[in-house]
Amino acid sequence: MRCDPTDPIRVPAARPAWPTRWQRRLGFVALLTAATAVDAQERQPGVSIGLQYRVGQKSTLLVLPITGPAGDSVAAMLTRDLDYSDRFTMVASSAVPPVTGALNYGLVSRLGVDGVVQVVLRPTGGLRVQLHDVGKKSVVQEREVPLPAPVLSAAWRMAVHGVADFVEEWIVGQRGIAQTRIAFTRGGRVWVVDSDGANVTPVTASGMSPQWLPSGRGLVYSVLDGTRNPIMTTDLATGTQRILVAAAGVEHTTPAVSPDGRLLVYARGTDVGTDLYAQLLEGGAPRRITVGRGRASVQPSFGPDGQRLVFMSDRSGRQEVYIGDVDGTNVELLTTGVFGDRDYRAGPDWSPDGRLVAFQSRNGGTFQIMTINLRDQSVRQVTNEGRNDDPSWAPDSRHLVVTRSFDGVRHLWVVDTETGRTRQLTRGAESRLAAWSPRLSSP
Repeated sequence: MRCDPTDPIRVPAARPAWPTRWQRRLGFVALLTAATAVDAQERQPGVSIGLQYRVGQKSTLLVLPITGPAGDSVAAMLTRDLDYSDRFTMVASSAVPPVTGALNYGLVSRLGVDGVVQVVLRPTGGLRVQLHDVGKKSVVQEREVPLPAPVLSAAWRMAVHGVADFVEEWIVGQRGIAQTRIAFTRGGRVWVVDSDGANVTPVTASGMSPQWLPSGRGLVYSVLDGTRNPIMTTDLATGTQRILVAAAGVEHTTPAVSPDGRLLVYARGTDVGTDLYAQLLEGGAPRRITVGRGRASVQPSFGPDGQRLVFMSDRSGRQEVYIGDVDGTNVELLTTGVFGDRDYRAGPDWSPDGRLVAFQSRNGGTFQIMTINLRDQSVRQVTNEGRNDDPSWAPDSRHLVVTRSFDGVRHLWVVDTETGRTRQLTRGAESRLAAWSPRLSSP
């Protein structure tokens, strides 16, 4: 959906307060098991089933040491995933010895821990996962989880990421994003990487600007080969590739797929301008969405209902982000000129919850990531170090993956839009133009 500002676009010569200490040490989470027996009128005002997260407050969790083959790897992954959620403060598992019998609640309480995740490796290779409420000195959630063989394989790691995600859901009511992957461009090819930076893998022979199919099973991307310049799709499970759009002498770039997986929108560039077109993903005649009359419209991103788009266009004489219906009607300027006449806005991505659009903006001589709230049009800057481009939302509508450069070499970084915390995702060769997958159940 996005392209780098330095990539060529073919245009003529002439986008209530936070409850304290994890609801008093996970106490309210315990209500989850008895929620069906509690009438709504009996609940305290402003309190709902499950832990409520508020900015600036974190629960303290401990993942106990895990004995058995790969137990250390499981504990390390779960601790890292829960830390990367930016909702918890994690206590190092080395602070307590392995637990073979009943949990010593007094000990972990003295460590300032609100909740404990206890995992037992089964002889079959699966896991028993328990969540302890330290204040109530009891187990409040429990689940058996199968793990695929072999140990430490990509599928095994993805299953462990899924454990972290449902532990997070037990506590805050929203599934985590550890069991996801990020697609990106490197060396003229499309690659994927796990959300924690592991398993960096090339998946195409060539391509750029990848976008995920809603199922998470495949990608769409553009290929600039100098001839037909197609939009293609790749099935990540089978490796099967298919051309979706191709025509000699035409550049097809920045594809996007509707949330229902039926509609493909892309930019079509010729000697007379670049406009957005739409067609069914399974084929059919393309339909023109924008009429730029020599200007460029690129980088579409669907809203969660699939009925509207945001995109970048220079129809006003400078690059701005616009919003409109998917049939090309009701188009409005979204990034009004509040940043100054010389600024540049591009790379929009609509958050999965529909509230925000992230985009890159040239501020003070460099590019930073901004968000605009679609309800009140308020704008917020979420990065301030280095150069930042190409934002893509995680499924939680809280984290972004961006292309960041401090010294001219671009890498992918994850940004928590609530706290501003960042972490580097890729290293080594240059990486850019990332797209965050939906939640996955398998690699």
